[in-house]
This record gives sequence, C-alpha cells and structure tokens, in this order.
Amino acid sequence: MSLGRLQGKVAVVTGAASGFGQGIAERFAEEGCAVIVNDIARDAGERVAAAIRARGGRAQFVYGDVSKSADVARLLPAALEHFGGLHIVVNNAGTTHRNRPLLEVGEEEFDRIYAVNVKSIYLTAQHIVPHFRRAGGGVFVNVASTAGVRPRPGLVWYNGTKGAVIVTSKGMAAELGPDKIRVNCVNPVIGETGLLEQFMGAPDTPENRARFLATIPLGRMSRPADVANACLFLASDEAEFITGACLEVDGGRCV
Repeated sequence: MSLGRLQGKVAVVTGAASGFGQGIAERFAEEGCAVIVNDIARDAGERVAAAIRARGGRAQFVYGDVSKSADVARLLPAALEHFGGLHIVVNNAGTTHRNRPLLEVGEEEFDRIYAVNVKSIYLTAQHIVPHFRRAGGGVFVNVASTAGVRPRPGLVWYNGTKGAVIVTSKGMAAELGPDKIRVNCVNPVIGETGLLEQFMGAPDTPENRARFLATIPLGRMSRPADVANACLFLASDEAEFITGACLEVDGGRCV
C-alpha cells in the first residue's frame, strides 16, 4: 500500500466487524494505519481483519466487549504486541433499544445501552490515557450521533447515551489537552447498518425509509465511507489543532 495520511500510526477501532466500524478500519488501513479490529462478533471481525491483510494492509482482530473492563484492558497490549504502539482509539461500538415509547424500554436494556455506548468511553480512557501520556500524546475519536444533538421521539434513552458521549468528549478534550491528547466526536445520522430497523422501529421498506429521508436535506442515509472519512480527518495530523469538536456527518439533518 502507498504512503497515506496515517502512515506509521496504530489504531484501535471498536465495533469494527461491520457497519461504520468496518468502514473506519478499512479506510484507516488504506491510509497506512495498522488496525486492531475489535468486536464481539468473532467470525465477522476475523473476516474484516483478514480482508485488510489480503489487500496489503495491517490488521489484527481482538475479541472484546467494550462494556467489560477486562476485555478493554486487552486492547493496548494487543496493539503493542502486534504493531509496537498505539496512537488512535476510535470508540465506535454502540447499540440501541428498538424505537418505541420511553416507558416500554426495560431496565436491563437501558443498562446495556449505557454500558456499551457510555461506559466504553470511560473504560478506554482508563486503560489507554496513561499510555498516551507516556507517549506524549494520542487521539480519541468517539462516534456519537445526531441523536445527541437533535433527539428523536422513540429513542429517548439512546438519545441520552449519545448526548453523554458528546459532553464527555468535550470534557475529556478540555482536561487532556495539556497532555497533547485530542478528543473529538463524529455524529452520523441514521445509516445503512445492522441497527437500521432498530432505529426505525419498523421494517426496512422503501416507505419507511422515505419517512426518515424526508428529514435529511441531502436526501440519503449516512454510509460507512462518510463516517470513515470524517474519522480519518480527525485522527490525522491534519486535525492537530482540533479538539473538543463534534463533526456532524448527517446530510444537513441538524441544520
């Protein structure tokens, strides 16, 4: 592969076995980055890592549930073992409850979406910020959502998790700036991923898609490449003076 915008860098991408995470991992690898592909879907994650290697990139799958400290603790040692360093963490893994009235979401489901979407940020910070400090800097890119800016009815508790990711990212940026650790967010609009029907709360039909597309001025859903390119910019040295920002990748949804 030719020299790229992340040449010589090593990244962890969580939730990288499919959807936005897969797109991010593949795009980073295209730009010269070595990637730890993290997910709870072992077979799919192995396939993503193998496909990156088959195209001449560097990637290693590491199984892990981002809501469990012991699993997150394995990510840094894996990056050091396989690639000799770690410069970037993309907190992409996420989940949602099905689009439905707020009183119909059970407590166990509520706890799970906060654990995956919010506690994961805490855990990657706990396990990786000390390394970034020792290294003289690093980058976190946290995938939040337009739901944290313009919340939709039916996704109340999910909206709350993404609002938490946005505010947490800004707080991290303010506190970690003196350590040369940058922290930014990407806010996708609804996308063509495995969670699409959960977000819509209805079958994925042209009619149901049309209802959501009507709220997006550019007239389509977000794609993995859209999110990956935004993450690429924020992770790269081109964004060396950008921290605490939230980049909406939403076709105008939040205008």
